[in-house]
Amino acid sequence: MPVKGKGEGYVFFNKQRKKWNAQYMEYDVKTGTSKPKTKSFNSEEDAKKYLASVMYQKENPVYIEHNGIPLCQLMRTNLQLKLDTNCISPSQFTRVTDTINKLSKFPVVNKNIDEITSDEIQAYLNSIKHLSNSSISKEYQQFNQAFTAAVNKGYLTRNPMTDVIKPKSLKEDKDVRALTVEEQQVFTDYLLSKTVKECKYKNTFLIQMYMGLRIGEALALSTHDFNLKTKMLYVRRTLTIDEDKHLSMGKKTKTYSGKRNLPIPDFLIPYILEQMKIADIQKNNEEKLLFKPPYSKYIKPRRANEALKAIFSTWEIYDITTHCLRHTYGTRCIEARYVTCCRTKVNGS
Repeated sequence: MPVKGKGEGYVFFNKQRKKWNAQYMEYDVKTGTSKPKTKSFNSEEDAKKYLASVMYQKENPVYIEHNGIPLCQLMRTNLQLKLDTNCISPSQFTRVTDTINKLSKFPVVNKNIDEITSDEIQAYLNSIKHLSNSSISKEYQQFNQAFTAAVNKGYLTRNPMTDVIKPKSLKEDKDVRALTVEEQQVFTDYLLSKTVKECKYKNTFLIQMYMGLRIGEALALSTHDFNLKTKMLYVRRTLTIDEDKHLSMGKKTKTYSGKRNLPIPDFLIPYILEQMKIADIQKNNEEKLLFKPPYSKYIKPRRANEALKAIFSTWEIYDITTHCLRHTYGTRCIEARYVTCCRTKVNGS
């Protein structure tokens, strides 16, 4: 444990409050002096983790010299910096935190960065070849970013990741497929034959399949996003997961290009109007959400996904998710362009 008075911060137990405290010095711009700052925690481990995070962010050389830098702590510090500088969204922060939490269960990730060798990193990555390529890439990325930061900050003179090769998964990558034309027609006929009471995600699925929205974007739509006079939909935001792992309304779409204006197919307008009427009379719907559950703020995307899977399972089709509906829209657009191109060549114009 750091020693009080060395300028590196320290952790102590407050007997009166029965809390563990992390204390460190912070510069006060107004007075031009450094003042002690204290934060309380229920456990000594949490207090130490917080102090380490603060010291690494401040790049306190005294603390680093006495304690070293555990790799998992450097990963967390880098991630927090990205969030603080608005380089990642809260949902990205939550997803990467989950990855780091998984990594921190392994000994190599808890060692100090100057003690970790390329062979140790390679051995660990080779041990997770049973995971998907996506999972391997996420973990490899955390190692790479942490050691790159360590070299850039002068903590290390050599990056051990230089000699590390990212292994390939033993699993085959799963492809998100589009519905075939026949499957799309059967599913469309099924939806149009049902009322919203019989299939509460009916209009959600239609909008996804015929306008290419992600499920989070569709469930984030409000009545204000539609201009039925010009037959346009304005996609501006998506449901997301915040830092506390709660479902919340994002202020933007998943990607920059996701913010877009889309023409509304004529046949969808009656179903959009139907959903608007439902939204107008629904209680506790201040945001005028097009799709709103009766007893909670937002519909969880996985609920819609479960409902979709249940429908397709009755036809003995088990590889369909809500994201397949978005891919279906994209696939039909590509096919339509291809047919148009072929017709143009045949006609010679």
